[in-house]
Amino acid sequence: MQAYHDREWGVPLHDDRKLFEFLILDGAQAGLSWRTILYRREGYRKAFYNFNAKRMARMTSNDEARLLKDPGIIRNRLKIKSAIQNARAYLAVKKEFGTFDKYLWQFVEKSSKKSRRHQTYRDIRTTSPESDAMSKDLRARGFNFVGSTICYAFMQAAGMVDDHLHGCFRTKN
Repeated sequence: MQAYHDREWGVPLHDDRKLFEFLILDGAQAGLSWRTILYRREGYRKAFYNFNAKRMARMTSNDEARLLKDPGIIRNRLKIKSAIQNARAYLAVKKEFGTFDKYLWQFVEKSSKKSRRHQTYRDIRTTSPESDAMSKDLRARGFNFVGSTICYAFMQAAGMVDDHLHGCFRTKN
Protein backbone atom coordinates (compact mmCIF):
# COMPACT_ATOMS: atom_id res chain seq x y z
CA MET A 1 0.00 0.00 0.00
CA GLN A 2 2.80 2.41 0.88
CA ALA A 3 4.64 1.78 -2.40
CA TYR A 4 1.40 2.25 -4.36
CA HIS A 5 0.78 5.58 -2.61
CA ASP A 6 4.35 6.79 -2.96
CA ARG A 7 4.81 5.85 -6.62
CA GLU A 8 1.38 5.83 -8.28
CA TRP A 9 -1.65 7.19 -6.41
CA GLY A 10 -2.30 10.79 -7.28
CA VAL A 11 0.48 11.09 -9.84
CA PRO A 12 -0.97 12.61 -13.05
CA LEU A 13 -1.38 9.73 -15.49
CA HIS A 14 -1.65 10.11 -19.25
CA ASP A 15 -1.00 6.58 -20.55
CA ASP A 16 -4.18 5.20 -22.16
CA ARG A 17 -3.62 1.58 -21.15
CA LYS A 18 -2.84 2.51 -17.54
CA LEU A 19 -5.85 4.83 -17.38
CA PHE A 20 -8.02 1.97 -18.62
CA GLU A 21 -6.45 -0.38 -16.06
CA PHE A 22 -7.12 2.08 -13.23
CA LEU A 23 -10.75 2.52 -14.33
CA ILE A 24 -11.33 -1.25 -14.45
CA LEU A 25 -9.66 -1.78 -11.08
CA ASP A 26 -11.62 1.05 -9.46
CA GLY A 27 -14.83 -0.53 -10.75
CA ALA A 28 -13.76 -3.92 -9.40
CA GLN A 29 -13.13 -2.28 -6.03
CA ALA A 30 -16.81 -1.30 -5.60
CA GLY A 31 -17.93 -2.62 -2.22
CA LEU A 32 -14.44 -3.86 -1.34
CA SER A 33 -11.26 -2.39 0.07
CA TRP A 34 -8.59 -1.03 -2.24
CA ARG A 35 -6.11 -3.34 -0.53
CA THR A 36 -8.14 -6.34 -1.77
CA ILE A 37 -7.87 -5.14 -5.38
CA LEU A 38 -4.26 -4.01 -5.15
CA TYR A 39 -3.21 -7.47 -3.97
CA ARG A 40 -5.00 -8.95 -6.99
CA ARG A 41 -3.72 -6.46 -9.57
CA GLU A 42 -1.30 -8.96 -11.11
CA GLY A 43 -4.15 -11.47 -11.32
CA TYR A 44 -6.23 -8.89 -13.18
CA ARG A 45 -3.36 -8.13 -15.52
CA LYS A 46 -3.00 -11.82 -16.33
CA ALA A 47 -6.74 -12.45 -16.66
CA PHE A 48 -7.31 -9.41 -18.90
CA TYR A 49 -4.22 -9.62 -21.12
CA ASN A 50 -2.45 -6.75 -19.35
CA PHE A 51 -5.56 -4.66 -20.03
CA ASN A 52 -5.23 -4.99 -23.78
CA ALA A 53 -8.67 -3.63 -24.67
CA LYS A 54 -8.74 -5.15 -28.15
CA ARG A 55 -8.19 -8.64 -26.73
CA MET A 56 -10.60 -8.02 -23.87
CA ALA A 57 -13.32 -6.81 -26.25
CA ARG A 58 -13.16 -10.18 -28.04
CA MET A 59 -13.71 -12.18 -24.86
CA THR A 60 -16.70 -14.52 -24.94
CA SER A 61 -19.06 -16.17 -22.47
CA ASN A 62 -16.54 -19.03 -22.30
CA ASP A 63 -13.92 -16.54 -21.13
CA GLU A 64 -16.36 -15.17 -18.57
CA ALA A 65 -16.98 -18.69 -17.24
CA ARG A 66 -13.22 -19.29 -17.00
CA LEU A 67 -12.69 -16.00 -15.16
CA LEU A 68 -15.42 -16.85 -12.65
CA LYS A 69 -13.10 -19.65 -11.50
CA ASP A 70 -9.94 -17.52 -11.41
CA PRO A 71 -8.81 -16.95 -7.80
CA GLY A 72 -6.49 -14.14 -8.98
CA ILE A 73 -9.43 -11.75 -9.48
CA ILE A 74 -12.72 -10.92 -7.80
CA ARG A 75 -15.05 -13.61 -9.11
CA ASN A 76 -18.14 -11.50 -9.55
CA ARG A 77 -20.07 -12.12 -12.77
CA LEU A 78 -21.24 -8.51 -13.11
CA LYS A 79 -17.75 -7.08 -12.60
CA ILE A 80 -16.23 -9.51 -15.10
CA LYS A 81 -18.89 -8.72 -17.72
CA SER A 82 -18.39 -5.02 -16.97
CA ALA A 83 -14.64 -5.20 -17.64
CA ILE A 84 -15.32 -6.77 -21.04
CA GLN A 85 -18.07 -4.29 -21.90
CA ASN A 86 -15.87 -1.42 -20.74
CA ALA A 87 -13.13 -2.58 -23.12
CA ARG A 88 -15.58 -2.24 -26.02
CA ALA A 89 -16.69 1.19 -24.83
CA TYR A 90 -13.05 2.24 -24.32
CA LEU A 91 -12.22 1.36 -27.93
CA ALA A 92 -15.16 3.45 -29.15
CA VAL A 93 -14.00 6.42 -27.04
CA LYS A 94 -10.46 6.11 -28.40
CA LYS A 95 -11.82 6.03 -31.93
CA GLU A 96 -13.86 9.18 -31.32
CA PHE A 97 -11.33 11.22 -29.31
CA GLY A 98 -8.01 9.80 -30.53
CA THR A 99 -6.91 8.92 -27.00
CA PHE A 100 -8.59 7.88 -23.78
CA ASP A 101 -6.37 10.42 -22.05
CA LYS A 102 -7.80 13.32 -24.07
CA TYR A 103 -11.34 12.17 -23.33
CA LEU A 104 -10.86 11.71 -19.57
CA TRP A 105 -8.80 14.79 -18.80
CA GLN A 106 -11.44 17.06 -20.38
CA PHE A 107 -13.49 16.57 -17.20
CA VAL A 108 -10.84 18.47 -15.20
CA GLU A 109 -10.08 20.97 -17.96
CA LYS A 110 -6.82 19.15 -18.84
CA SER A 111 -5.05 19.82 -15.54
CA SER A 112 -4.99 18.29 -12.08
CA LYS A 113 -7.41 19.92 -9.64
CA LYS A 114 -5.84 20.93 -6.37
CA SER A 115 -8.22 20.32 -3.49
CA ARG A 116 -7.99 22.01 -0.15
CA ARG A 117 -5.41 20.45 2.15
CA HIS A 118 -7.09 17.67 4.10
CA GLN A 119 -6.03 16.96 7.66
CA THR A 120 -7.59 13.46 7.88
CA TYR A 121 -8.99 10.90 5.45
CA ARG A 122 -12.48 11.72 6.73
CA ASP A 123 -12.07 15.23 5.30
CA ILE A 124 -11.75 13.93 1.75
CA ARG A 125 -14.92 14.00 -0.29
CA THR A 126 -16.12 11.02 -2.32
CA THR A 127 -17.65 12.78 -5.34
CA SER A 128 -17.40 16.10 -7.14
CA PRO A 129 -19.21 17.89 -9.95
CA GLU A 130 -16.44 16.63 -12.25
CA SER A 131 -16.86 13.00 -11.16
CA ASP A 132 -20.63 13.38 -11.57
CA ALA A 133 -20.12 14.60 -15.15
CA MET A 134 -17.57 11.89 -15.94
CA SER A 135 -19.85 9.17 -14.56
CA LYS A 136 -22.83 10.40 -16.53
CA ASP A 137 -20.87 10.57 -19.77
CA LEU A 138 -19.14 7.21 -19.30
CA ARG A 139 -22.50 5.51 -18.64
CA ALA A 140 -23.99 7.16 -21.72
CA ARG A 141 -21.11 5.66 -23.72
CA GLY A 142 -21.82 2.13 -22.43
CA PHE A 143 -19.41 1.86 -19.50
CA ASN A 144 -20.46 0.03 -16.32
CA PHE A 145 -19.32 0.28 -12.69
CA VAL A 146 -18.58 3.96 -13.20
CA GLY A 147 -20.74 5.69 -10.62
CA SER A 148 -19.65 9.10 -9.36
CA THR A 149 -17.87 7.66 -6.30
CA ILE A 150 -15.93 5.20 -8.47
CA CYS A 151 -15.08 8.00 -10.90
CA TYR A 152 -13.85 10.21 -8.06
CA ALA A 153 -11.64 7.40 -6.71
CA PHE A 154 -10.34 6.92 -10.25
CA MET A 155 -9.67 10.66 -10.59
CA GLN A 156 -7.71 10.59 -7.34
CA ALA A 157 -5.67 7.56 -8.43
CA ALA A 158 -4.94 9.03 -11.87
CA GLY A 159 -3.87 12.38 -10.43
CA MET A 160 -6.80 14.32 -11.86
CA VAL A 161 -7.45 15.62 -8.35
CA ASP A 162 -4.82 16.03 -5.66
CA ASP A 163 -6.29 14.74 -2.40
CA HIS A 164 -3.07 13.94 -0.57
CA LEU A 165 -3.24 14.79 3.11
CA HIS A 166 -1.62 17.95 4.44
CA GLY A 167 2.02 17.19 5.09
CA CYS A 168 2.27 14.34 2.57
CA PHE A 169 5.41 14.58 0.46
CA ARG A 170 3.16 14.26 -2.63
CA THR A 171 1.18 17.39 -1.70
CA LYS A 172 1.64 20.19 -4.18
CA ASN A 173 1.90 23.49 -2.32
